[in-house]
Amino acid sequence: MSPLYLLGFGVGTTLGLLLAYLGVQRLAIPSGRPRGGAAKGPSDERNAARALLQAGNVGGVLLIAGSLVTGSVVGRSLASDLTWVVAYGVAAIVLFVAFVRLGVLVLIKSRLPAELARGNVAAGLAAGAHAIATGVIVARAVSGTDLHGLGVSAAFFVLAQLSFYVLTTAFRWLTTYDDEGEIAAGNLAAALSYAGCAVGVAILVGHAVEGPFLGWARSLEAYGLALVWGFLFYPMRQLVVEGLLLGARPSLRAGKLDYAIGRERDVGVGALEAATYVATALAITKIAG
Repeated sequence: MSPLYLLGFGVGTTLGLLLAYLGVQRLAIPSGRPRGGAAKGPSDERNAARALLQAGNVGGVLLIAGSLVTGSVVGRSLASDLTWVVAYGVAAIVLFVAFVRLGVLVLIKSRLPAELARGNVAAGLAAGAHAIATGVIVARAVSGTDLHGLGVSAAFFVLAQLSFYVLTTAFRWLTTYDDEGEIAAGNLAAALSYAGCAVGVAILVGHAVEGPFLGWARSLEAYGLALVWGFLFYPMRQLVVEGLLLGARPSLRAGKLDYAIGRERDVGVGALEAATYVATALAITKIAG
């Protein structure tokens, strides 16, 4: 395939997915607002929380576009490449929009729409990070060049999303503060901590789900083994961030890290924890191959 051929597909796929995303979003959430949501306020046009969520959504769509081009454009013929890019692209966008909304409700709960409406930046940051995390998983799971692959992609995507929910919830149980309550109260440190955890877990899950389909038994076994690396998140949080970087005595739970985020609302500490999760996930994907 010539570079111009790939470039053309790259530009066309990106623009097409953005338009498809905007169309599906308007059907699912008219005007980008929850059904029956609060009336438009005087500063709604400059709502930073909604802007952060939309930035996460657009970032997720761009990740999906790049993956579609590399996974569905193989150069057999223009018609074949167009067919599979469109088929997998439609599936990817529908799954992305649906699971961003579902995941936010599952992981950040029902307070989020109201907090976004009133411009809570912490809520917008958490929701935007969740959108990027969903985009990472969709991008790794949904691409291919045949109908059988489309079905397998959808099945592994649902499995990956369930794994993402379970792992993210498990890691958030490590905190002694209420993530949902702190984010709803505008705690940016808690939002950063959640954002880093969500994106880091998504990178790990996306890496686990990526790769050729080797049959259900072998593929599921490889997927499960890849997820085992996620247990490194715990010692990185408690030993490296809390013990080494914050200079506190490492604890199993309820240590200086939780106090700094939940009580002191230290944005720097929240950003440090977030960066550690993402860097650990990226390192794992390199080491695990």
